[in-house]
Amino acid sequence: MKDDEVTQIEGDPASPISRGRLCPKGSATLSYVQSPLREYKVKYRRPYGTRWEELALEDAMEMIADRVIQSRDRNWDERNHRTMAIAHLGGATLDNEENYLIKKLLSSLGVVQVENQARI
Repeated sequence: MKDDEVTQIEGDPASPISRGRLCPKGSATLSYVQSPLREYKVKYRRPYGTRWEELALEDAMEMIADRVIQSRDRNWDERNHRTMAIAHLGGATLDNEENYLIKKLLSSLGVVQVENQARI
């Protein structure tokens, strides 16, 4: 890092597994951070909409929370203490720790259909 900006990403040559080589995800990490195409604002396209609009992060989080709660309440299986109405497919750019936390959160909500692209 230089001036709080990522300038280079390298593997660890001391690693007995990778011997310093980066996987495709590791070698692409710099572009995830510095790409001119990276979005920094929440984008939302309404149902049947034809354009994206910017939303405040707080508004987007409220929309997501409301939809999760409504779907869970409408489709809760009281006998098995779960919902089959919500599923999650995690992105391959997430690390193990992030996926672990997401799985724990969704499991606590009764969601059983949780998968990660890294495993597919």
